[in-house]
Amino acid sequence: MSPVPPFAGKMRDYLEFIAAIVYYLLARGWAHRTAPRLVPETWMPLAEQGILLVLLVAIFSAFGRFLDRETNPMGQQGLPFRPGWPHEAGLGLVLGWGAALACVLTFAVFGGIAIVLTTDRAAWGALPGDTLFFAFAAFVEEIAFRGYGFQRFLRAVGPVGATLGFAAFYAALQALQPGAGKASIAVSVVFSLLLSLAYLRTRALWVSWGLNFAWKASRALIFGLAVSGVSSHSSIIEGDPMGPFWLTGGGYGLDGSWFAFLILLAAIPVLYRLTRDLDFQHNAPVLVPGGIPVDLESGTQRQHDAYMASVPPAAPPLVQILPVAVPPASNGADKAPGGEQESTH
Repeated sequence: MSPVPPFAGKMRDYLEFIAAIVYYLLARGWAHRTAPRLVPETWMPLAEQGILLVLLVAIFSAFGRFLDRETNPMGQQGLPFRPGWPHEAGLGLVLGWGAALACVLTFAVFGGIAIVLTTDRAAWGALPGDTLFFAFAAFVEEIAFRGYGFQRFLRAVGPVGATLGFAAFYAALQALQPGAGKASIAVSVVFSLLLSLAYLRTRALWVSWGLNFAWKASRALIFGLAVSGVSSHSSIIEGDPMGPFWLTGGGYGLDGSWFAFLILLAAIPVLYRLTRDLDFQHNAPVLVPGGIPVDLESGTQRQHDAYMASVPPAAPPLVQILPVAVPPASNGADKAPGGEQESTH
């Protein structure tokens, strides 16, 4: 069979990329409409993210299996349960927590933050659900923006084009949030670049998921700050930042802070350094041997047998038989005692 032309291959990747984006938007709307019918209003955000996560994983896995003949769709789309994957997720958690902490400590020192803590037992009981919400939301974003669609776009336009294209797409969606502005768009772009770099360096979503989860959940659940303008994610703590808008982001949160933009920008070389070993492990080119496979052992044996057959057998060694030594004969008859010869008459 003749190989698929490069143009046809790229056109197929484009079509699969468009199909993935359209499906994500449709699934997002369907999950938003379905969640209120299944759970009370309190649990609606968690249910919406959970439904959307199931829809994305199931259908994108089906795309990979039936359209691209992938043997392990979940693993090949960024969720391989390979050795060391918890360490990769932990690496992202540390980086995301560090970026959020650097922002909070800075405006706490130069401005301030007023924190109100709730001691109600019911509020503390909702904390696991709030944590699970951010875990699901981070998975949804990573699968939607670094999963199947991103990988097909990556094959079509390369890593630079795919990274910039999805950064623009992510920023466009974030710009639809109430209260979004120039700073929030800039933060969305650099945050998407950071997460895409995490995927490209590791060829998995574990580092990017940990970074995404820690960056958002730590601000909301530990410091009670708003995330993209929403301040109701935490039921036990509420934080009110004080300081200039460019530093704190005001009511929109750090997602609208120019200082957060600089922190996330500085996190890019840090991520690059932390993922050096993972990049070497998962991006090093695979050396494929060329030529014709040769069985060296049997070939050597055949050469030995042919050589032994061509050599004539060695002649048997010569055996030399020496004559037996005979003593010399006497000239006269034996003499009798006394010197006289014995008579023979």
